[in-house]
Formats: sequence, structure tokens, C-alpha cells
Amino acid sequence: MTEGGHPLDPLPEAHPSAPISRIVREVAAQFPGARITLGEMAEFFGERAFGLLILLLCLPALLPGMASVFGIPMLILGAQMGLGLKVPKLPRFIARQSIKREDLLRLADVTSGPLKRVERFVRPRPGVFLSNWGDRMVGWLTVVTAVMLILPGPGTNAPPAFGTIIMSLGVVEQDSRVVGIGVVLTTLGNLFAAIILLALVWMGIQALGWVF
Repeated sequence: MTEGGHPLDPLPEAHPSAPISRIVREVAAQFPGARITLGEMAEFFGERAFGLLILLLCLPALLPGMASVFGIPMLILGAQMGLGLKVPKLPRFIARQSIKREDLLRLADVTSGPLKRVERFVRPRPGVFLSNWGDRMVGWLTVVTAVMLILPGPGTNAPPAFGTIIMSLGVVEQDSRVVGIGVVLTTLGNLFAAIILLALVWMGIQALGWVF
């Protein structure tokens, strides 16, 4: 099988029951250097690149203090997907950003218990969420998630990131049902984050009123 004109080599260490681990190891196997740039991944994986890059950028959001670093690349990718692009066209300053190969491999182990339970049910399933309309919805929801990751707020990173990881996993694995589940979870996660941020803004305004 080829994607974007490149063969995707099978990996002996891949685990069919853990798609995220398999995907991360697949990416690492294609790039033997110490660091891997986002531009290289976008070029190599072609039409799979949107889902792969969003997934890889979103995984660190489950780790404390890591989310905002990846928000801008996610926002750009999501906007391009939402506008209907089939292959990412990364600005040079984004394409040059790189990930250590060893750090990339560590991402295979950051998934939480609930996410691992979802992974067991992932398999190729056609459906409306894999259509052009579905891709655009995934893209714009990713934009909203990226904004939530960029904005500071306690407990506002993990809920939208969790849904977006499931959503992008469904895109990579071509599972419309999992994409649909991810769409619902991402929407709920972003609503939760928005409520928290709005509550913080309201409390800040009230605090200023008490001071002045």
C-alpha cells in the first residue's frame, strides 16, 4: 500500500489492538534521524497527514504544561482541513518545527485508560463522517480545540484534547463511527472548556468591580 507515493512499511512491533501505539511507531520507523520535522511528515504521509499530525500534536495535551506549545500548528492544520484541503500546506515556520524521535515514541505510552478502551473497537468503517463534509467538521472542531489549548485555563486542556484524539484516530484508521464519537466528545469537551474560561472571565470582572 502506498500513500502520497511512498510505501508504508509494516512494523514488526506494531500492536493491532493499540492503534495509537502502532501509528506512532509507524511514523518513527519512516524517519530514522534524531529529529522529525512536521514538514517531513506532511510530505511523506500525503492524504493521511492531517489525521496523523493532529493526532501527534494533540497527544501531548494530555500531559500537564504541554498543550499550548502545539496549539498554533493544530489551529493551522484544522483550518486547512476545514477549508477542504486534502494535503496540508504548512507555513515554513511550522514545517521546520521538529519532534525528537525518542519523544515521539514516548507518546505511544501517554494514552489514558478510557482512550485505550476506545482503541480496541477501532476498525475501518465507511460512513458520513469520512465524507468531505465530515472532514470539514473535523477540521473546524480541531480549530476550536486548538484555541482552547492556547488559552490558559485550569482543567480546560484534557477534555477537548481527548475528543480530538479520538476524532483524528478515526480519520487515520478510516473509521466513521469512531470519528462520530470523537465529534461528540470534542464538542462536549470544548463546551466544558468554554464554560470554565467564561466563568474565569466573569470572576475576574467581578473581582475588578470589588477592587474599584
